[in-house]
Amino acid sequence: MTGATGFVGAETLDQLAEAGFEIRALVRRAQNERAHVTWVPGSLNDPAALDTLIAGADIVLHIAGVVNAPNRAGFEAGNGAGTANVIAAMKRASLTRLIHVSSYAARQPELSDYCGSKHLAEEHVRASGLDWTMVRPPAVYGPRDTEFREVLRVARHGLLPVPSVGRASLIHVRDLARVLVALCGGAGDQHVGALWEVDDGAPDGLSHKELAAAIGRALGRRIIALPVPQAALMTIARADRLVRGSRAKLTPDRVRYMCYPDWVVDPAKRPPADFWAPQISYDEGLAEIAASFKRG
Repeated sequence: MTGATGFVGAETLDQLAEAGFEIRALVRRAQNERAHVTWVPGSLNDPAALDTLIAGADIVLHIAGVVNAPNRAGFEAGNGAGTANVIAAMKRASLTRLIHVSSYAARQPELSDYCGSKHLAEEHVRASGLDWTMVRPPAVYGPRDTEFREVLRVARHGLLPVPSVGRASLIHVRDLARVLVALCGGAGDQHVGALWEVDDGAPDGLSHKELAAAIGRALGRRIIALPVPQAALMTIARADRLVRGSRAKLTPDRVRYMCYPDWVVDPAKRPPADFWAPQISYDEGLAEIAASFKRG
């Protein structure tokens, strides 16, 4: 697997190991030894490391990706070229089964550089000739998510700045990991060629105001959503770039993504209910994160 030390990958790795899988995981930095896991040093642009990672494997689970980059080239290197390199290594090893983690962002390739790079990665997978399954998650959250903790840190003061329009689906990281682990099992082979969008089961997702209210319930206080126009967010993003350069968190690219009005699941693309269904509602998941946040 790739991306094993990231937010989604770490939870998925835990569940795979608990389920008894033997895992080889690509990592940039040395990791502590653990049962069922072999760490393979390297990166997505290292063919020798990818060959070592994939040799003798039955399935490749490709989670690694770039969510923040200073420009289009950075996104395409991490998401587009990285995926192409994984596919090339699989072909060298004559391995055909690929589970690729994408994003709802791939639905709107013209919206931003990030969206375009996720769409490009999907195009590489479609053209690969491999036995692939693609999973698109929406916004993913959970106890180890540092970015969502930042949202709570702001919201605890009673005001939460949000884009002025839009609705979005959510998914808890444990639910996302469960569908990926299920696809690694024998029953996953029945879903070759499937493109799924997963979510927490909320029919229409959440508006930003509804999300603020849900966070308020989790924190035990009233949170007021403060709508911020896209133009104002763009100004803040440019200022952040001036101050922090390539380390900026709020970028114009991310603002375009955040302000898109419809990041709600396409119900027709949900996985079959007899294969996987979400177990954690957003109220349950946010309450868990809030409890962890309050403990520090």
